[in-house]
This record gives sequence, structure tokens and C-alpha cells, in this order.
Amino acid sequence: MIDILSYGFFFLTMALTYGIVCLGLNVQWGQTGLFNVGIAGFVAVGAYVSSLLTTPESASHLGGFGLPIAVGWVGAALATALVTFLIGALTIRLRADYLAIATFGAAVSIQLCVLNFQPVTGGPFGVGFIPRPFAALAGRPFLFGAANLALIAAVVAVLYLALERLAQSPWGRALKAIREDETAAQALGKSAVAFRLQAFALGGAIMGLAGAAQAHFIGFIAPDNYQPTLTFQVWAMLIVGGSGNNRGAILGSVVVWGIWALSAALISAVVPADQQARAASLQIVTIGVALCAILLWRPRGLIGEARVGARHLLRPAAPRKAPTPSGEN
Repeated sequence: MIDILSYGFFFLTMALTYGIVCLGLNVQWGQTGLFNVGIAGFVAVGAYVSSLLTTPESASHLGGFGLPIAVGWVGAALATALVTFLIGALTIRLRADYLAIATFGAAVSIQLCVLNFQPVTGGPFGVGFIPRPFAALAGRPFLFGAANLALIAAVVAVLYLALERLAQSPWGRALKAIREDETAAQALGKSAVAFRLQAFALGGAIMGLAGAAQAHFIGFIAPDNYQPTLTFQVWAMLIVGGSGNNRGAILGSVVVWGIWALSAALISAVVPADQQARAASLQIVTIGVALCAILLWRPRGLIGEARVGARHLLRPAAPRKAPTPSGEN
């Protein structure tokens, strides 16, 4: 029983770290309409920055700062926000598929830099000995898993509440106005480029924080962790949960990660050991099939974006009095 609960803690912790990434993508796509396909690169920036800031000295990569984990997470978010801002400053005027191509190119460039700058990032060997939260409990899997789950759940809760407040603020309403009708928003004095750039950088910072959380939870990172498959997973999570809805982003991350974990277990049980590496691609097929099925059932996702209308349109019209002949009361 304890082993099952320990695995449940591990599963939910990983799912919620993806939920953080989904919250960042929801700021960019769900609220602003920015088609970002460079998610894996931004997550990698956060993971490596936090790891290098907190790991002990090593001959294989830059490090030795030994800073607290909290400092690493803040540094990861700020560094990723800066990288995202600089990339956005060059590409934010692009639309739809053009922005997608540009962000995908940025993610590939980041992944290649991580792979080849061995003196800084450790190259293909990655970065190990990343400090883990509650490391003193590592010998007690149940308590270790419960403590990490509580920490990540608290981070998700704080982000959710903050993003909900932002979405309801004038800033959030301006993002939705730009997403729905940019010309009308500009006519009201809103700078579409400035708002898009702010949303892009904020979403990137959240993705960087998620990358740092994942790195410290696992304890090891390598360039192969940040392939385009990661981007596909996160997009599937947001679409399944419901684009434009923060609760949907969190729910979708749990559902899709559950499908991913279940399909991996099924492959391990059914496919012979010498064919499992090749059969691993079936996990992506499984998610694709599940995505199609869910969208056929609920086209707007499990929890779609709430439709908001003007109050005078939602309120039933008052009945009109019948006209009276002239001179009558």
C-alpha cells in the first residue's frame, strides 16, 4: 500500500510540473493567441540555469555556486523571462505559423547550445547531483514523495491564483481583446506588440520555473530531456484540458500524463524487451488518438474557456408596455 501511495505521489508531482508548463502556455496561447512551439527550449533554459546555480563544483560543467534551491528557481524564472523577451522582441510581430516556425527554431538552437557547450552545460553527459528538496527524507520514500508533492502543489496553487487575478485584471482583459480583435483593441489605445511581448515573457518565465522544478525533483538533466516530444506533450495537455482555462490546463496535464504513464506500463508488459525502444513511439500515437477522441467528445476541451458576454446582453430584456391611444392615461 505504501509503495502504491509513493508512486501516486511521484505521478502527481510530475504531472503538476507539467501543469506549471501548461499554465505558462495558457498565458501565451490561451489568453493571447501566441503560437509558441519552442516550449522545450524554454523549459531547458530554466532547468539548466537552476541546476548550475545550485549544484556543487564539478569539472564537467560550470557550477560550484551551491546556492539554495529557492534562489535557483527564481534565477531560472528570471533568466528564462529574459531569453523569452529577447526572442519575442525579434519574432513577436510574426503571426500564426510564422511565429511557430520561429519559436521552434529557437528551441532547436537552445537544445544544440546545451548539447555542444560542454564546459558550461556538461554537453551530452548532462548535469547530475542536482540538490533535491527535502533530501533528508530521501531514505523514506513515502514522506519524501508527500513533501515534494505538497511543495509542487503549493507552487501550482499560487500560480493559479495569481494568473486568475491577472486574467480578470485590465491587463488580462486587454490580452483577450487583442486575441479576439487586434484592430479594435488598437483603436482603444492598446499596444498589441507590447502586450504580446509581456505575455510571451511571462509565459516563458513560468515555463522556466517548471523546468527548474522538474530538474530538482529528478536530480539529473540532459539535452535529450528537451526534445520536440516535450512540446507536443504540453500542447496536448492544454488542448485536452481546455485552452484559455487555467483549471483546464492543470487537469489536462494530469490526464495526458496519466495516458503517457499508462501506455508506457502497457508497452513494458506486452512488448518484448528487445523491441521496447522501438515501441516507445506508440506512446505518442496513444496520446494522439486520445486527443482526437476527447476533442470529438468535447471540442473545447474538458474544461473549456468560459464564455463572457456583456451584462446587458445576458440580462433578459424588460417587457415593453403596449402603446396607448393619445389622450389616455
